[in-house]
Amino acid sequence: MSIVIAVDGTAASGKGTLAKKLAEHFGFAHLDSGSLYRLVALNVAHADDEADAARAAQSLSAATIEAAQRDDARIRSAEIGCAASVVAVYPCVREALLQFQRDFAARPPGGAEGAVIDGRDIGTVICPNATAKLFVDAAPEMRAHRRWLELKGRGETADEAKLLAEIVERDRRDRERPLSPLEPAPDALLLDTTHLDIDAAFAAALALVQPKVEEALKAPPQG
Repeated sequence: MSIVIAVDGTAASGKGTLAKKLAEHFGFAHLDSGSLYRLVALNVAHADDEADAARAAQSLSAATIEAAQRDDARIRSAEIGCAASVVAVYPCVREALLQFQRDFAARPPGGAEGAVIDGRDIGTVICPNATAKLFVDAAPEMRAHRRWLELKGRGETADEAKLLAEIVERDRRDRERPLSPLEPAPDALLLDTTHLDIDAAFAAALALVQPKVEEALKAPPQG
C-alpha cells in the first residue's frame, strides 16, 4: 500500500492548491477527486437527472479523467462546480467513482511512492487508513472572495454575493447528503486558512502531515 495524504475540506478553502503543493513537495501523485464529479456534471444535460449522471460516471475512463484534469478548463467554471455538488449526492455516481479513487491511492501513477488526494470524503470513505489526513476550512465570506478572485483572474464575470450564497448552499448540500457527508475524519488534522495566504497555509499543512509521512517513508515494507 502506498503512502496516502487525504486532504478534505470545504469549497474554495484552498485544499486543492495545498494538495498540489504537498504532492510536489513529496514527489507524490496528485488526484483532485472533485474533478471527477465535475466531469460527470459536464457530461449530463441536467444535473438533477440521476440516471443520466450515473451513465456519465460509469462511462469515464482513466484517460478521459487524466486529460480533463490537465487541460479541460470547462470543469473549473462556477456553473459546473455547482452542478458537480448536485450529481455528487447520487449514490450511484459516488459508487461508480469509488474504485478509481481507491486504485489511484493503492497504485499511484508514475511509480510514485505515495498519493495526495483531495476531496470531501477521502479520509472518511475513500482512504480511511490514509497515512495523514487534513481537513481544510475557512470562513464562507473568505472562500467566496477567493472564488471571485479566481474567476476574475480567468476573465469570468462573477457576483461575490451570489458566490457566497452558492458556497453556503453547497456546504449545506455536502454536509446533509446521506451518503459520504462532508465531515472531518475523527483522526483528521484541522487547518483553518481564513487568515492565511497560500505560503502560510502550505507551511502549516506541511508541519501537520510531514511527521506522519516521514515515519511512513522510514517504515520497512510490508507483505
